[in-house]
Amino acid sequence: MFVFSAMTLPPSTSTATSEENGFRKVDGLQRPVSLLRKQKESSNNNEDQDGATSPGSRKKSYDNAPALESLEKLRYILHQLNSGQLPLEDLKRNIEYAALVLETAYMDETSFCRRICDEDDDLAEVTPETVPDEVREWLAATFTRQNAGKKRDKPKFKSVANAIRTGIFFEKLFRKQQVVQCPIPPEIQELMKEVSTWSFSPFQLNEVSEGHALKYVGFELFNRYGFMDRFKVPLTALENYLSALEVGYSKHNNPYHNVVHAADVTQSSHFMLSQTGLANSLGDLELLAVLFGALIHDYEHTGHTNNFHIQSQSQFAMLYNDRSVLENHHVSSCFRLMKEDDKNILTHLTRDEYKELRNMVIEIVLATDMSTHFMQIKTMKSMLSLPEGIDKNKALCLIVHACDISHPAKPWNLHERWTEGVLEEFFRQGDLEASMGLPYSPLCDRHTVHVADSQIGFIDFIVEPTMVVCGELLVKMVEPLVSLPPTDSLFPPSVDGGDDKSPSNALSPLPDLFVFSIDLHVFCAPLDSSVERVSYLSANQSLTYSSRRNSSTSPNSSIRKIPLNYAGKLDIPTPWMKFLHENKAHWKERAAKEEEERKAKEAAEAEAAAKQAEENKENGKQRM
Repeated sequence: MFVFSAMTLPPSTSTATSEENGFRKVDGLQRPVSLLRKQKESSNNNEDQDGATSPGSRKKSYDNAPALESLEKLRYILHQLNSGQLPLEDLKRNIEYAALVLETAYMDETSFCRRICDEDDDLAEVTPETVPDEVREWLAATFTRQNAGKKRDKPKFKSVANAIRTGIFFEKLFRKQQVVQCPIPPEIQELMKEVSTWSFSPFQLNEVSEGHALKYVGFELFNRYGFMDRFKVPLTALENYLSALEVGYSKHNNPYHNVVHAADVTQSSHFMLSQTGLANSLGDLELLAVLFGALIHDYEHTGHTNNFHIQSQSQFAMLYNDRSVLENHHVSSCFRLMKEDDKNILTHLTRDEYKELRNMVIEIVLATDMSTHFMQIKTMKSMLSLPEGIDKNKALCLIVHACDISHPAKPWNLHERWTEGVLEEFFRQGDLEASMGLPYSPLCDRHTVHVADSQIGFIDFIVEPTMVVCGELLVKMVEPLVSLPPTDSLFPPSVDGGDDKSPSNALSPLPDLFVFSIDLHVFCAPLDSSVERVSYLSANQSLTYSSRRNSSTSPNSSIRKIPLNYAGKLDIPTPWMKFLHENKAHWKERAAKEEEERKAKEAAEAEAAAKQAEENKENGKQRM
């Protein structure tokens, strides 16, 4: 059996020495000449240093080779695959091993994160004259940490290298997906055709589904991403779990933090993954972590802020020691739900998969704590300025956090409705604070809040900077997929020196998968009539994706495309910027109108007061 991690190429002194197109036949197999030369040089170095070559020295030096030799290994594997000498199971093992080799490089973030965490995450850039005092107080109270200990992140692995992103395509290519059928009413199926758009309306879905927006978004995305088959999710367990989530989201009858908000954040996260090309650089477990984290991120939200829980010394605050009170409850309760067998959607994950998924989901949900906002933004800006790769977990956390606060970046009809809901939730908290003798939290006094000003400040200082950083982050993560080397530098030529580019030498049809191809003839599967092909051409390569369009619930439908313009350059859609500017213009108009009304009211009150004073003065004179 050919196993990459234990493979040792024979020395280049074999009797067979024929070379052709950069390969040499050794013991009946074609080996890359460059790799044989490097191995010989390594062997000579070992002999010079030790006086003799130990039996395992060649294997040791080969398996500990740098990334360049790992690339040679990948080329050799692809050559073996092309010539039909490499079974599928061996290919999978070799790709997994290559991933481990490339992940052995650490990105030591200790000093970096210490520097970021030691900085004040205050609102220094928000000058007093640019925003009303109440709005400034709300921004400071909500989006900065107060009386919290500084946390230093441990070093993380580097983002996986380009070769491993290519490996993800191989894995997707060879794994056959299965569509899990569940009864979905036709009117909901019709709405789900728009689920991959930024303007998707969860309100409309919730009305049509009679309050089950979260359940149907969950069903749709678990099928689209192939989670049902990949992780063997029992359909009954998924239905029970999603129903339990809806019960939890409806527990406190919140006008904002409810099933519609959960569906909105999950759908927005899906847009970020599927329409930007990001899904191509993530593994299935990471995709599941993002969407699962979005589904559960506000489970059993009480309709009150963390600061309210801390000030009122609630049971949650006591339980979680004033640290990310609600977020800890959300994630803890949702994992506790899966302790019930009929709701355990992760029952078939391996121990390692479960541990990795749980760690990612906890990190994602805790990152939705608004007090970590400025720390996240500063950390990501610093990462974007460095040549090294981005910490993938931090990137996924920021994406879900951005989707959580993205309603000002949605069309006005959606944003206005969300604003009404969140302010009503604030006002209810203010009413409760007044009844408890607590001071009003910022924006919670329904008699004094200036709605337009609050939203302008929210957009200017929170949402717009977040979405800008998010766009830059997506570009940095997806761009390497577009700039992969041309075919000749990645794959060996055919052994017989032929240049046959016909589909007859391609892989067998895999209509249920998205097929990634470079220069078309390498991995482009023949397509049947039920598959739609879209090609994006660039100077050195072409990226071809195939997707089955028969059903809105087919796995991987529209989630694995890289958005390129006609010049073949990456063109990630950012519809949120357009809506941010439009919505801010709406609020400015309303603020100006409210200011005029306020001045007119103040003038009328002043005039009435002056008139009353004059009357009182006249009455006093008459009495005298």
